[in-house]
Amino acid sequence: MNRRLLGKSLALALVAGTTMLGAACASEEPETPSGPVTITVNGMPPATDAVNHQNFKDDVKAFEAKYPNIKIDAKEGFMDPQTFATKLAGGQLEDVFYVYLTDPAALIAKRQVQDISAQLADFPSIKDVKPDLMKVFTGSDGKIFGVPVANYSLGLVYNRTLFTKAGLDPASPPKTWEEVREAAKKIAALGNGTVGYGDYSKNNTGGWHFTAEMYSVGGDVAVKEGDTWRAAFNNDKGKQVLQQLKDMRWTDNTMGQRQLLEWADLLQMMASGKLGMYIGSADNFPVIVNQYKAKYEDFGLGGIPGGQGTLGGGDGYMFKAGLSPEKIKAGLTWLSFKGGALDPDRIAADNEKAAAKGQPVGLPQPNIWTGASLAKWEEATKKHANIPSENFGPFLATATTIPLKLEPPLAQQIYAVLDTAMQKVLTDQNADIAKLLADAEKQVNQILSTVK
Repeated sequence: MNRRLLGKSLALALVAGTTMLGAACASEEPETPSGPVTITVNGMPPATDAVNHQNFKDDVKAFEAKYPNIKIDAKEGFMDPQTFATKLAGGQLEDVFYVYLTDPAALIAKRQVQDISAQLADFPSIKDVKPDLMKVFTGSDGKIFGVPVANYSLGLVYNRTLFTKAGLDPASPPKTWEEVREAAKKIAALGNGTVGYGDYSKNNTGGWHFTAEMYSVGGDVAVKEGDTWRAAFNNDKGKQVLQQLKDMRWTDNTMGQRQLLEWADLLQMMASGKLGMYIGSADNFPVIVNQYKAKYEDFGLGGIPGGQGTLGGGDGYMFKAGLSPEKIKAGLTWLSFKGGALDPDRIAADNEKAAAKGQPVGLPQPNIWTGASLAKWEEATKKHANIPSENFGPFLATATTIPLKLEPPLAQQIYAVLDTAMQKVLTDQNADIAKLLADAEKQVNQILSTVK
């Protein structure tokens, strides 16, 4: 699954005011600019999304009433890397624009974004944002060029009901890949078409999960040496990942006969009560429950097995190069009002609003906070939770100990190559793992040679 598409969905929810992060609060109220300032921002839902589009416009109206010296010129859509250079050259780039967490490094290196370090001093809660997330927006010189607003990371999605039936403890999901393999055997032994563990291998999702599983055992898919990138998976860790899947598929027969699965397939299988475990994230659960008519009570989320690293991502906002201090301050004030890394004091109010609208409150992500702000998030989540948040406790227990790692450059192209390796080990009992990795390495190195 292209996580960038999921990022857009998450951002739409954010700007619509339905996430747990929210608007400004008096405790950290920034000073209103002394004179009129107009800023352009993107992230407004399209007019075809009538409800969220109107909610966004209502937020703009409320913001301008609260801050009469700041005017918001809102634009539909998000930052598109394919059109960014054209918008920049044509003077059409918004002052404050949406990015995925994979975008900031290149924008900072090309000096296409503005340092906002000085203005962030007026938003002290920024110190409580997870360091891994702030690092994404920080240049090599320590200057900060943007702020995160939402995050996700991968863990182990599992069916608590099947765990109980199989004699496993639903409060203690597997922490290692060896434990995953043993748990999958017990779940598959329940019979009636029950699959112990599922994995992807189609439409780039196989390469995506191979990357996540490499990170989980301490490996990499691509590494940068000087100014160049090279493939980094044709090694013992790459063989470990594929051998584990091959053994579970063919020796243990715990992954089921149906393969060539893509994103929606595992969610449907989990909702049907016929799948024990797969690698996924917290944003899977609303889809499983709402679209496929399951119940939150039946599921849990643990840390990713192996625990050496987890693939993650998310969203944030940056400021175009050359922006004045007044516009930067206005932009940060807007982001504080809309939600993000600037004001945790609105989390409770947003949770209350979300619960009233039937939105799930109690998922472990997005959660960008540490320290005192994390305590506010936890208190507000407990107070307004309308789903069994304790089911995600095993994931939260690892949230500060498992390092977050982002996607490799040109990720989708790399994932397409790695799909083949995943497909072969899951559909061919005689698949040659060493050859699969060597072939993929050559192709990925060709892709990485184009990274500038």
